[in-house]
Amino acid sequence: MDYREKYEYWLHHPNLTDEMRKELEQMSDKQIEDAFYTDAAFGTAGMRGLMGMGPNRLNIFTIRKATQGYANYLNSNGKHSVAIAYDNRFNSKEFAFDCAALLAGNGIETYIFDSLRPTPELSYTVRYFHCDGGIMITASHNPKEYNGYKLYDETGCQLIPEIASQVIAEIGKLGDILSIEPKKDYDESLIHIVNKEVDDAYYADCLSIQLRKDVNKDFRIAFSPEHGASYHPVMDTLRLAGYDVHEVKSQAVPDPAFGATKSPNPEEPAAYEEVLKLAKEIDAKLLLVCDPDGDRMGVGILHHGDYIVLNGNQTGALLLEYILSSYEDLGIKVENPCMFNTVVTSDIGEAIARSHGCDNERTLTGFKYIGNKVRQYEKTKEKTYVFGYEESYGSLIKPFVRDKDATQACLLLAEACAYYLSQGKTLMDVMTEAYEKVGYYYDTQFSIMLPGADGAAELQQIMSNVRNNPLEVPGFKTLRIEDYKLQKAYENGKVEEFAHHDVSDVLKYYLEDGSFIAIRPSGTEPKCKCYLSVKDTSMEKAKQKCEGFISYVRSQMQ
Repeated sequence: MDYREKYEYWLHHPNLTDEMRKELEQMSDKQIEDAFYTDAAFGTAGMRGLMGMGPNRLNIFTIRKATQGYANYLNSNGKHSVAIAYDNRFNSKEFAFDCAALLAGNGIETYIFDSLRPTPELSYTVRYFHCDGGIMITASHNPKEYNGYKLYDETGCQLIPEIASQVIAEIGKLGDILSIEPKKDYDESLIHIVNKEVDDAYYADCLSIQLRKDVNKDFRIAFSPEHGASYHPVMDTLRLAGYDVHEVKSQAVPDPAFGATKSPNPEEPAAYEEVLKLAKEIDAKLLLVCDPDGDRMGVGILHHGDYIVLNGNQTGALLLEYILSSYEDLGIKVENPCMFNTVVTSDIGEAIARSHGCDNERTLTGFKYIGNKVRQYEKTKEKTYVFGYEESYGSLIKPFVRDKDATQACLLLAEACAYYLSQGKTLMDVMTEAYEKVGYYYDTQFSIMLPGADGAAELQQIMSNVRNNPLEVPGFKTLRIEDYKLQKAYENGKVEEFAHHDVSDVLKYYLEDGSFIAIRPSGTEPKCKCYLSVKDTSMEKAKQKCEGFISYVRSQMQ
């Protein structure tokens, strides 16, 4: 069926409510095309998209389709229990409990919270109850119009492609998705409501990551959960650890409309407006911001009278430096230590790791790949996980969770701040020391938004163009090109086959000055993303050089 035929099929289906049918009738031709030209698909972080009617939207029917496919996968593999959690978004709780009912109708036991919880606690819950998998209803840091659906394996890690493909295959076997619904006589005893028991255990494990419990904590912290699920986990663990933390009260309410913030995304400056006001009012030395599902952390530091907001690469580098230097100072021995980040994360992390004798492995974007590395090395014992992070503001200190964990990150970043203040330094001083030691890296990114069917075609054309016409920044020789889709690397006129990563539509260019440029389509949003890590002898020079790089790359992506 073409998109018009699909639309008509939905419009006249008997399982639609009057409200759903009214929404369809009010759609414009362009909205109909975008909602019906394709199906919502799994990307680097599961299924995520605009809410509304249609197969390319997040709604009760597309959620049921994914859940029934997941149920069929679980049952065919002898797996019978799932943990479920959800954030503050519109429809999240409805979607979550509908998933539980649908799974119960398939004979699958579920453990579900009766109120919002952060993504890392869902990962923890899978492991706590020894479940066979997990479902998290969230759209992470996206605007209020979005929602999403993440699937987890028995280790609490998001599904890697090998497993996700099996679920997708089961989804593909389903017939009329509008007829999928929970059985009316499902066994309600299969649905378990969980709350404080898991919270207490999770908080206790988070508190166990502290390296210097007795450090002087005589300073204030300003915090915002951006209306999301991190409010209690972050506030409670920081206060239990003895920190003087103050919340932005207007943003501490779990509001699906995000009414008191201009953006719930810590990657955007607008997310910091209210917490900066609070920080100035209380003279906070540190400010922390989490995204709605509590897996990402943004950071601001009081430095010489002004607040400096860090990016994800800087925050990851600071946490890494604090962990590794603390291990050395405290005499903590780690056999074959390894730090994990991604192919689009700044090289400063690798440089810091190696300065401390720590190995570095890079994965594709998506924390599931880092979580899978944890499992791999738990079995082989070849390396020991000491830290993992992505440039997109997410990190994991200790792998009792297998996803990004902002609660852990906030706690250890607060400890690092406290420790360095006791040494007469701010975190920005430590960042500058790192630059002086390993080089100045200016890291940034930009995106080209490409919504709808036309945008999807344009995105493919952009990737084809840069693949067939490799970037060559004027004045800077390209030493190596890695193509993760073709699984080839090009260097010195030679072609190297590599298969140490899964196939992914990513191109990465290494320049002779130590900089890199990476381009890839977003796995969850209709846009093409470009990452730049530019190295020089000072931050001013690196920034200036980066401006030229951005101008050139944009011209090649038209």
